[in-house]
Amino acid sequence: MTGGPLPPAIVAYQARFNRPLGDDAPWDSVRFVALDSETTGLNPQRDSLITVGAVAVIGGDILLQDAFEIMMPIRYNNASVTVHGITVDEARGGVPEPEALEAFLDCLGDGVIVGHHILHDITALNVACDRHFGMALQNRFLDTMDLTLHLERDGALPDNMQIAGFSLDQLCHLFSVVPHDRHTAAGDAFITAQVFQRLLARARPAGRVTLGALTEPFPVPAPLQDVERGSEVASRGR
Repeated sequence: MTGGPLPPAIVAYQARFNRPLGDDAPWDSVRFVALDSETTGLNPQRDSLITVGAVAVIGGDILLQDAFEIMMPIRYNNASVTVHGITVDEARGGVPEPEALEAFLDCLGDGVIVGHHILHDITALNVACDRHFGMALQNRFLDTMDLTLHLERDGALPDNMQIAGFSLDQLCHLFSVVPHDRHTAAGDAFITAQVFQRLLARARPAGRVTLGALTEPFPVPAPLQDVERGSEVASRGR
């Protein structure tokens, strides 16, 4: 972090959490933000953000007018960059990381972050925010995989809907979401929003009507966590 006062956008972001959302808030009044980031690798402490994409969801509706996408400069090309369809030439014109984060946090506000295996994205963003501003994200978040597993255990999924795996592609198959523009931040954010939309439609009949009920982590045993994370990391197929 550089010395001096924080940029006004960061001060404004932090001020939005003076009255944080409570667990008893009805989820249909909450602004969720489906989020995806793409990075140059799988180590947030070492690798860099390439792009961040996001789109808001309120009351089960995806708000395309409330969407965000930004690209940051990268210095080299490698397999992880090629997967995301970004070349060095394209990324040279990106927004410097501090300014990109300011713009992203202005869009994010106090929205509840939604993502698939979202801890990777949050960790990458936290490392970048700490590097430039000495802070971490303050937003609540939920993982679409956790919510899917909760709803399965609640009996909210039809008998013919069986979870076959833990990747975003497999959830797309489960919920009949066409994975268009896969492996781009904006594309994966929109895909995640569509999966989340289908989860919300099943959450209410299952009695999950509050923010706390949606954001509850699923107690996955440690050995299964290793299998789950390992299969995801192998292809970055979140």
